[in-house]
Amino acid sequence: MASWARLAFRWRCLLRTGRAAEGHRGLSGCSSTAQGCRGFAPLALLPSRNDVLPWRLQAYRHACVESCSPPGSAKDGSFSSPESNLPSPVKQEQAKAETLPDLNAKIPYEDWDDIPPSCALEEISEEEAVQIIAEPLLPLQSSTLRDYVDHSETLAKLVHLGVDLSQVEKRQKAGQLLLTLDFEKDIRKILLFLKDVGVEDNQLGPFLTKNPYILAEDLEALESRVAYLKSKKFGKAEIAQMVSRAPYLLLFSVERLDNRLGFFKNELGLSVKKTKDLVIRLPRLLTGKLEPVKENLQVCQIELGFQRNEIQEIVFKIPKILTASKKRLRQTFDYLHNIMGIPHHMLTRFPQVFNSKLLRMKERHMFLTFLGRAQYDPAQPSYISLDQLVSLPDEVFCTEIAKASIQDFEKFLKTL
Repeated sequence: MASWARLAFRWRCLLRTGRAAEGHRGLSGCSSTAQGCRGFAPLALLPSRNDVLPWRLQAYRHACVESCSPPGSAKDGSFSSPESNLPSPVKQEQAKAETLPDLNAKIPYEDWDDIPPSCALEEISEEEAVQIIAEPLLPLQSSTLRDYVDHSETLAKLVHLGVDLSQVEKRQKAGQLLLTLDFEKDIRKILLFLKDVGVEDNQLGPFLTKNPYILAEDLEALESRVAYLKSKKFGKAEIAQMVSRAPYLLLFSVERLDNRLGFFKNELGLSVKKTKDLVIRLPRLLTGKLEPVKENLQVCQIELGFQRNEIQEIVFKIPKILTASKKRLRQTFDYLHNIMGIPHHMLTRFPQVFNSKLLRMKERHMFLTFLGRAQYDPAQPSYISLDQLVSLPDEVFCTEIAKASIQDFEKFLKTL
């Protein structure tokens, strides 16, 4: 582009000089044809035919030369150089013009500008057109990550790892998060961290399906949370178990983890060791809401009538009672205590009955009552423990506890 600018500048100089010469009327031999020679430029100022002068200017020069032949020209058509007849100002302009560099001179390669990129409308050969591979269009908006898997190396690798994108996209803003992450830069270091914590390779996919948000966490913050658990005397295997069973655990800051552990220790009156054992067995106590836990503790104490030490024993044996449905707790306790006559201290010894199906418990109790064998007092003969009542399979329950056949039990159920 620089060479074309220089060329245009030179043409302007030439045309300006031609106009200056036109203003002088002293051109010999042109007095009678001055009107026909308007715009004439001296021959010395015009480039040769080999120059890149526009064809119109070249034709105009020939027309003027033929109509303005000087009077001193010979009969054979030759004429003396018009340069000798030019006025001195024109000669000076001519001398200046002669000092201009040659337009035909080759421009060094160093002065050339970079070649501009090819235009989108540039014609290409049929063979080149066949070799062009059109990529599928990336959807600007979609409700499923499936549309982006073919375009995203990160999503493709996560699918290969075992992540269920159909479940991830159901979580708030999780899909948008994955689309902004780079696998090598953002995700690989988190995977290596989880493996170092103790998450098995075949569990990485399910883990990230449940908690994709950990991929956006700062690695140093994650390491500090693991270091806190170690400072509380949790072993490596215990931490691995807790993280695997409660994927959101490491999203909690050190302060929140410390507050959760303090809550269960103080509310239940447990020792440090029993508090650790409690959250190891049910680590989602550290990640779930505390309101349902507080409500269940009040139900057990106020509505069901358990003493504080009894609640401690029940919770330590069956941690799920803290997150169970309050309605289910009331219904189970009502049937066991008010219908079957089980006292509080017996329920404290066998709290697993609160995790059993109430319908199964009712069917077996009614069958034993029908047979006259519903005896739950350990001080009386033919005692049947609550554990045997709810845990044994139907065949074993019928033959060993009810002393009847499974067919008799099935016939009885049909009468209900």
